[in-house]
Amino acid sequence: MNGVLEDDSETPLLPFAPHNNLAVYAGEEGNVWTALAHIITAVIGSGVLSLSWSVAQLGWIAGPLSLLLFALVTLLNTTLLVNFHHYQDPRNGVTVTNHSYLQAVQNILGNQSGRICAILVYFNLFKLGVVYTITCASSIRAIEQSYCFHEQGRQAACEYREESYMLLFGVIHIVASQIPNIQSAKWLSVMAAAMSFAYSLIGSGLGLAQTIGNGKIKGGIGGVPTDEPIQKVWLAAQAIGDIAFAYPFPLIFLDVQSTLKSPPSKEVTMKKASRIAVLITTVFYLCCGGFGYAAFGNSTPGNMLSGLGFYEPYWLINFANACVFLHLVGGYQIFSQTLYAIVERWYAEKYPESEFTSDFHILELRLNPLRICFRTSYVILTTAIGILFPYFNEAVAFAGSVTFWPLVIYFPVEMYLVMKNIVPWTGKWVLLRIFTTVCLFVALFALIGSIQGIVAKRFG
Repeated sequence: MNGVLEDDSETPLLPFAPHNNLAVYAGEEGNVWTALAHIITAVIGSGVLSLSWSVAQLGWIAGPLSLLLFALVTLLNTTLLVNFHHYQDPRNGVTVTNHSYLQAVQNILGNQSGRICAILVYFNLFKLGVVYTITCASSIRAIEQSYCFHEQGRQAACEYREESYMLLFGVIHIVASQIPNIQSAKWLSVMAAAMSFAYSLIGSGLGLAQTIGNGKIKGGIGGVPTDEPIQKVWLAAQAIGDIAFAYPFPLIFLDVQSTLKSPPSKEVTMKKASRIAVLITTVFYLCCGGFGYAAFGNSTPGNMLSGLGFYEPYWLINFANACVFLHLVGGYQIFSQTLYAIVERWYAEKYPESEFTSDFHILELRLNPLRICFRTSYVILTTAIGILFPYFNEAVAFAGSVTFWPLVIYFPVEMYLVMKNIVPWTGKWVLLRIFTTVCLFVALFALIGSIQGIVAKRFG
């Protein structure tokens, strides 16, 4: 997602990012297996840590069913997106190649939709920074608590505040953000991918082992009971938002498709890779969510690793939380470097004579005033918001619900209707409109529940 999207009539109000990252670095040599690797690496991340809690709030029927429904929505989304890699502009008959999600929205739906989509994409990148800050602090705190409980017993008063860990995370990223660009941070992406698989597998394995050790499957059909029915509604809404956060698929779909070689056609390869990816991810999520709920039932923690559902073996739990920390350090930089590149390229093209973008060297580091000021301010802002609202499940639910409908549902459906020239009030048009409307209500339900949870914890 690098570059600037030109408006035919005026300078864009916001920097756009039509070009892809993956294709630039990988070339068009990819196949179904490389595409599968990219997708799974992008999807499986910190969102998996909240899935057991989500299943616990929804129960043994609604929990797994919600995971399956979101998987089906994701699969439908990929079926639509695969059509947008090549787009023939009806105005001039020219075929355009869309290398990224933003570029597809801009080319198919026009400048206004492109601007709105850009705002949502930038917000999506920013919210990930906030969620990663919160999650990382939880993991560091969990390591300290785990050592404390191991040394002093489970009844010890091992309480630690997370603000200092968030500040530490912020300081690390103020320094790490001076890495010039995402090419220079490719090793962080590799590390982040390996760490995400490690802690996800450890969490699932511990849940399974705990269930076997209990000798029974805990939990119930209705999920965790509450004293008030309205509270159950809010918790169910937050659980749905958490599940939505765990499927961050569409924004990297066309980027991955651009890396593929042909023949066979990129569309055929991408369809196959996306179906396999959705299947693997869904099975993995069902195991993560199900094993955790089966192990702890109504006591399922909000975060399977930092919520101290597990105490032993403490060294393995600490290793898993260390993997979370390393994954989030890498993930924060990969997502943030994308946003840094967009804003800094936009500024450089808008103000080409500005001295603010001039490089200087300190020892072996290449720096410039814009990079130092903007990136430092960005890290401070994500850290500050994380400190103000350090609520893992509620933050994840908010992050998942606020962009789910526009980016996963609305824009892909609208692009499909325009590209296929589907006539209003035909059968397919009506079905897609019903699908869009239902998903909107689900997203609003999750959003309201997450906001209620944040407000209740912050001011309750």
